[in-house]
Amino acid sequence: MTISVQGVRRHFGAVRAVDGVDLEARAGRVTALIGPNGAGKTTLLLMLAGLLVPDSGQVRVAGFDPVTQSREARARTGWMPDAFGTWDSLTAREVLETFGAAYGMPSALAAARADELLATVHLTELAKQPAAVLSRGQKQRLGLARALVHDPQVLLLDEPAAGLDPRSRVDLRVLLRALAAQGKTVLVSSHVLTELDELADDAVFISRGRSVTGEQLALLDEGGRRWRVTALDGAALVGWLGSTGAAFEVEGDDDGAPLTRGGSAPTPGSVLIRIPDDDAAAALVRDAVAAGVPLVSIAPAGGVLEQTYLSLDEERR
Repeated sequence: MTISVQGVRRHFGAVRAVDGVDLEARAGRVTALIGPNGAGKTTLLLMLAGLLVPDSGQVRVAGFDPVTQSREARARTGWMPDAFGTWDSLTAREVLETFGAAYGMPSALAAARADELLATVHLTELAKQPAAVLSRGQKQRLGLARALVHDPQVLLLDEPAAGLDPRSRVDLRVLLRALAAQGKTVLVSSHVLTELDELADDAVFISRGRSVTGEQLALLDEGGRRWRVTALDGAALVGWLGSTGAAFEVEGDDDGAPLTRGGSAPTPGSVLIRIPDDDAAAALVRDAVAAGVPLVSIAPAGGVLEQTYLSLDEERR
């Protein structure tokens, strides 16, 4: 079961919230939906959930149109908005049982499913507490359980990690990977790109209501990832890299002037350099050590998704 979006548009008066998005999220994989505030991510997710009608274009969720085949699509879709909304007087267990009933589950099955999911999201001890007393992070976890109550084939998650503590973020990552391993289609929108780097199999970038083209995304693959290389003697590092003809950027030095020695002691320094792959990084370390450069560290200067996002010119226009 997949998610397929082709040429979808949704305008609010003069505001073009979604203005031509193409997207495919495949079963058994976690797909990241990435873009700045106002890019159209939430509007797109609302259309996929059947809560907004597109002005034009085609949307298919698990093979069904959320507008003309709403019942079939919603029966297969789990929707988690970025803010938890429910009846605050209901307990955590009652929230899940109510939604189970709404999906036509027998009361005994809904109760058993509620207990199972409360354990999954580590809320068993709060099962009898009204939703009103839950913290922001606890409500997020309850919202995820609510999206899973009918065992959907497709998951639409809008900022699911918002408000979660570090332990809960790890638990969320493990759970979503397990759901993808079961063959479910998981589409996640988030601003925390470092976490998506560890979670996502695929990524779709949108900007100003449009999906970013593959040609733009290919730019990163051609140049490689940016790595941060640090040495005890920044001048020695810069001098050696200059002798090899490598293109690099001295970190924290706006005019790009070479680092100089301060007094009699070397000045530590870092450079940013694009390296095609891990083999090339290993070769750089080997050659630098052979040349007598006192390296301290070498590591990617950010995740793949973050670097791809920052490499795009779309947001600078």
